[in-house]
Amino acid sequence: MSENNSYIEERIRELGYELPQAPEPVAAYVPAVISGNYVYTSGQLPFVDGKLPAVGKVSDVATEGTVSPEEAKKLAAICALNALAAVKQVIGDLDRVKKIVKVVGFVASETSFFGQPGVINGASELFGEIFGDAGIHARSAVGTPVLPMDSPVEVEIIVEYI
Repeated sequence: MSENNSYIEERIRELGYELPQAPEPVAAYVPAVISGNYVYTSGQLPFVDGKLPAVGKVSDVATEGTVSPEEAKKLAAICALNALAAVKQVIGDLDRVKKIVKVVGFVASETSFFGQPGVINGASELFGEIFGDAGIHARSAVGTPVLPMDSPVEVEIIVEYI
């Protein structure tokens, strides 16, 4: 491991991902705030290089303007990485993360789609792969009719750090 890389960031790369820069806010908020020993992130969309790789509602039925649950699950993992980037921005080093405490995931859903937990597993499973036991968390997976910028998913986290 080089001096400039944390163990957690190396773990992220081993899993085939790259920690992005924290996405710029798209409204009047900051990506993350610290209170006590906790970091609270704002909802993170699955931005990749400043763009959403997919838009639309998540549906089991493939139609124009919908996103499959499998694709949405991958997008939830991107949201998780963006949330970790926001955490790093305020604490400086992801090796300081003691526990992923809570994950809240929102899924823009067609009215007949009930698989929100499976979609948000994209974030939850990635936190477990990155942090091991420290990545096991409480969670909510919420279906919603629409998300900002027509994003299929949004994830926010609460992290305890040292």
